[in-house]
Amino acid sequence: MTDDVEIRRRRAIYRALHRGTKEMDHLVGRFASARVAGMASGDLEHFERFLALPDPLLQAWFFAHSEPVAEFSMLVIELRRFHGLTEAAAPSKN
Repeated sequence: MTDDVEIRRRRAIYRALHRGTKEMDHLVGRFASARVAGMASGDLEHFERFLALPDPLLQAWFFAHSEPVAEFSMLVIELRRFHGLTEAAAPSKN
């Protein structure tokens, strides 16, 4: 079981570092390199689902152009904090 989780962690880090755009490779990849090793299996599974989403959608969420779906809102907040961005940049609810 541990080997399976380690393989999944390595794959997740690789996928995060090779998104397809340099910006997302850097943003998601740095986060993954720093955090994936400490993720429990359930958190890893959640991150893997996040990685399956297309870059344009993640960019819109990350740069606060649109509100992330509830399933990924905490992960997007964590990514923003990791890179020193504040929640003040989030879109208004008007």
